Amino acid sequence: MPRLKPFGDDFAGNGFRLKEYESPRYFIPTGDEKLSLFRELPLAIRFDGFASYNFGNEGETDFAAPFVLKILSGGEISDKLSYYFYFLLNETGSVAGVEDAFVIYNDFMGSGVNFYLGQFQVSDPLFKGELRYTLEPYRIYGTRPGTSSANLKYDRGIIFDKSFSTGTTVVGEIVNGCGIGEAGEGYLFDKDKYKNFMLRVSQSIGKIISVGFFGYTGKEALYDPGMIYENITNHLNMYGPDLTLNFDEKLIMNFQYVWRTDSEIYPVNGGLPQADIITNGGFAEIIYAPRGDKSKWYLTGLFNFVESDYEDEDLDYTSATLHFGYLLRRNMRIVGEYTQQLNGSSYGRANVGVVTAF
Repeated sequence: MPRLKPFGDDFAGNGFRLKEYESPRYFIPTGDEKLSLFRELPLAIRFDGFASYNFGNEGETDFAAPFVLKILSGGEISDKLSYYFYFLLNETGSVAGVEDAFVIYNDFMGSGVNFYLGQFQVSDPLFKGELRYTLEPYRIYGTRPGTSSANLKYDRGIIFDKSFSTGTTVVGEIVNGCGIGEAGEGYLFDKDKYKNFMLRVSQSIGKIISVGFFGYTGKEALYDPGMIYENITNHLNMYGPDLTLNFDEKLIMNFQYVWRTDSEIYPVNGGLPQADIITNGGFAEIIYAPRGDKSKWYLTGLFNFVESDYEDEDLDYTSATLHFGYLLRRNMRIVGEYTQQLNGSSYGRANVGVVTAF
């Protein structure tokens, strides 16, 4: 936990339903074949708590529990429709609200295409940040220069995906490109008239290798924070490969690289726009569990790097993380983690804690 076995991947990919069981046993017989009501509402809780030292290069000890507390729900509404959401009751000391929340139309008209509508992490088809073991995030997914609001974190839109018998999977996204902030005037969530697009193609090669490539393109209207200069339109592109090597769940290696270009952006504190900004980065992650999914302990190593020629904010970041976890129960583990930031004022931070879900 939270890593899914192949059974869990199939369950989630099939709209949170078990193929080998008939659905009616989970519903109240209402006498209306168009009405599906759960006998019991499917709910789960996740709780993460840590004790930290030198967090934020302050040289201090801190108790951070709860660090994350969320309530989750997901299930089938009909033979084709499903839903999933979670509500962050607490994240770093505040109520964060809803992040993932979407409905799924499974196997549209027998085509094998699944449609998702709602809000989600744009990077989910690549590597799911919510399922990582480390407290340290995949840094490149959240990086954006200046006043740009587009990155590979949370956004609103639609996803469609289709898998083929050849081991090929195609995933497409159409998103607002401005995150999941509050609605503005007229109840509009998008800040401009543009929509952004992403396409990823992945290919499984045998039982060990999975390789993919994604491309993201779009526009966004940007406004001068100092209210001096004219509005501009930023043309942005992101693309890059990803690779997974999985040796029977005992040794897993994940690699991601992202190259990003922005045609023109405003600095956060105002001033003349900067043109032709290049940002690139990625991560390498290694997970070792000696007995695969039967292991009581595991080790994870994560290397992050981000480089950018954006001048008004230091986006450059390099870190190395070592993480250890031991399962007290299948759904409860104690963890220890050390991250060394390698760029700028180099410093380390240590965390020990517990992650549980029930």
